[in-house]
Parts: sequence; structure tokens; C-alpha cells
Amino acid sequence: MSYRFGFFLQFVAILLSLPSFYFLSLLVGQRGIPKLQAYGGDYFAFVLVGIAFMGYQNVALNSFTRTIRSGQMMGTLEAMLMTPNRLPVILLSSSLWSFVLTSFEVFLYLLLGITLFGLRLDRVSLAGAFLAQLLTILAFSGIGILLASFIVVFKQETPINFLFASISGLLAGVLYPVEVLPEWLQRLSNLLPLTYSLRAMRKAILLGDSLLGMSTDLLVLGLFACLLLPLGFSAFHYAVRRAKVDGSLAQF
Repeated sequence: MSYRFGFFLQFVAILLSLPSFYFLSLLVGQRGIPKLQAYGGDYFAFVLVGIAFMGYQNVALNSFTRTIRSGQMMGTLEAMLMTPNRLPVILLSSSLWSFVLTSFEVFLYLLLGITLFGLRLDRVSLAGAFLAQLLTILAFSGIGILLASFIVVFKQETPINFLFASISGLLAGVLYPVEVLPEWLQRLSNLLPLTYSLRAMRKAILLGDSLLGMSTDLLVLGLFACLLLPLGFSAFHYAVRRAKVDGSLAQF
């Protein structure tokens, strides 16, 4: 019953958030924003994709750290890490359900947008959306695993999660196009995986671009994944080895 109630509350939260963006889009639509034309010109569609797919970043930043911290508090972390499964398998599987649930929430956002608010998605590139989603999950997972390694060593959560999420929300184009930012902030936004993730998603879902048209954003996302995943696993391996040496793996 608790799981069903949780699903119901999540559905209600999504349902209540959409009207705010829709009515805001009516105001924006009256004024018109030329920089939105590159994304189809519909502000409601633009912001809905931004809010929905930002959930993957939030899951990556919080699910890995939450799993590790919960294992420390409950005394199960040492047993979990001593299983014969390889460390990458343990880490990725621990957050698999969270990513599945987020995908369901994204589907709900789009479905409710279509059925209740007239969102039109006539030119969706399924291949592009799937590839962008996959690379997004991999890139953000690297960041989440890297942050989880800090918890193994320091035995407490850090404000880095919140800080990174706040910076991404400000600069990555969640609620407005990156192009409206001052040039120096646009340069900073180019350092964030979420910038390329949202741009690729919007090209696939709102514009129906081919893989070739999305190639730059997909390539950068792939580079982020290739860099951040090994970095995250290496940092976590180091953190576990250090905790084993000083005997603090089971401490919290």
C-alpha cells in the first residue's frame, strides 16, 4: 500500500506542477521569445522537457549517495561490498530502480502534457531520444558514483550534490534557453552535462532531428560518460580500499 500511495503522490505532484508551466507559457507566448525558435517556439514544450529530464540528474546525484549512506547507517554496506559481484555491477544495480521510476515520471510528464494541455509531439526521433537518454544516465551516474565515494570516506553527505544541482538548474537551460544567458555564463554552461542532455532531448522530442543533427550534443555526452564513469569508479575503489585499510568501512 505504501508503494501505491507513493506512486499516487508522485502522480499528483506532476499533475499539480504542469498547470504552472502551462499558464506561464501563455504569458511567454504573448510576448514571444526569438531564442525559443531554435527549439520549436513552444515554451510549454520547452520547459516540460527541461523539468522532466532534469530528473535523471537528480536521481544520479542522490540515489548512489543515498544507497551508500543507508548502508552505513544500517550496517549493511560492508556485507554489500564483500559480495562476489563486481563493484560497478553493485553500484549501478543499486540505482537501477530509481532510473526506471524516473523514466516512468518522464513518460507521465509527456502524457499529461499531451492529454491535458495540448502538447504536440509530431516529430519525435525515438532513436535520438533513446540514445540521448542512455548517454545522459551514464554521464550522470559517473558524477553520482564520484560523490558516493566521499560518503565512504567522510561518513556524511556533502553539500556538493545541492550545489551542483543548483548550478545546473541555473545554467543548463532547464527553464529558459542557454542563449539568453550572458556570454560568460554560456561558457560555464558548456561545462555541464545537463546542457547537452537537454539540448539533445529537445532536438529529438520537439524537433525530430536525426542522429546526425544531434551528433555534437551526443558526442559531448558520450565524452562526459567516458570520462566521468571511469573517474567515479576509480574514486569509489580508492575510497573502499582506504576504508578497509583504516577499518572504517562499517562505521558511520
